[in-house]
Amino acid sequence: MPLRTLLCAAMLAAAVPTAAAARMSSNPQTVGLQVALRAAHLYAGPIDAIRGPATVRATREFQRRAGLVPDGLAGRRTRAALGRLGRPLFGARTIVRGCVGWDVSVLQFLLRQDGHAVGAIDGRFGARTEAALRGYQRGLGLHADGIAGPRTIAALSLQGRVPVAARRAPQVHYVVRVGDTLTEIATRYHTTTSLLARANALDPSKILFAGARLRIPTGSHAPIIVDPFDVRLSLSRWSSHYGVDASLVRALAWMESGFNNNLVSSAGATGVMQLLPQTWDYVETSLVGGRVPHTVDGNVRVGVAYLRRLLSEFQGDKRLALAAWYQGPAAVRRRGLYAETRSFVAAVLALEQRM
Repeated sequence: MPLRTLLCAAMLAAAVPTAAAARMSSNPQTVGLQVALRAAHLYAGPIDAIRGPATVRATREFQRRAGLVPDGLAGRRTRAALGRLGRPLFGARTIVRGCVGWDVSVLQFLLRQDGHAVGAIDGRFGARTEAALRGYQRGLGLHADGIAGPRTIAALSLQGRVPVAARRAPQVHYVVRVGDTLTEIATRYHTTTSLLARANALDPSKILFAGARLRIPTGSHAPIIVDPFDVRLSLSRWSSHYGVDASLVRALAWMESGFNNNLVSSAGATGVMQLLPQTWDYVETSLVGGRVPHTVDGNVRVGVAYLRRLLSEFQGDKRLALAAWYQGPAAVRRRGLYAETRSFVAAVLALEQRM
């Protein structure tokens, strides 16, 4: 896969589960709520990521004081009313020293869980949090820059089992291929034929010409949320089918997308495995011998098939196969590994040990 900027793994799910059965379950996003409520002098319990009775009571009391419906759930309006400590959710931005917010609280909690001294979990990114983050990054083989960017957030999310939901995909374009239909393209990108036609001033009843460049209005629709456990099942299925180590496949998928099939990179790579259109075409033509549906399962299948091909090409050397995935096999053979590629490979191999 050509060298590209790795996008943020994904916007993370709402802070607290809504089902009564899940109220006592651990969710690191809940730490952000607990810290914000403590700052409002409404919560004196432990910062433990558990939405227990004390957290619910404090949330309801805050909502009553703020003139909100006291449902005990930390929805968008409640988080906004909490001020700086009520936003953004962990995973929504890159976190650097000086940041204040909900996500900093979650970052501090996850670092402490991993055994790093962060001082108080207070939602403020200071020197101790930065030192702890650098220590975490060094231990995982990541670039120890003290910045919680996409790769660090992906690793921490996996460690903490932070629930993952979909982020809105940016505007993308698609070049029509022979045999494509407007309906097929709309389905592939989770939009509708009418919206796709309007976005490109097309008549749906007329022929779609190969080579036409279409604007995909994916940003205008809420994406389809995919359960990460369903993604894991697909990863396991195709890992077994193609004889590729499942831990390696899961680590690569998490590094690429955080198991978010709605992610679209600035280079046009899509889905769980972040595949470029030319990679998909190559796998269909040369490895599978037929069309693969553009679904979550199809994306995983194409990605695992391509990874198996790279492993075979580089005689089972995982390091070189991952480098070829990120940088392209020809570039690996001609130039060796770029510095950014080495960082990517090290991060995936470190994640493999946790998968």
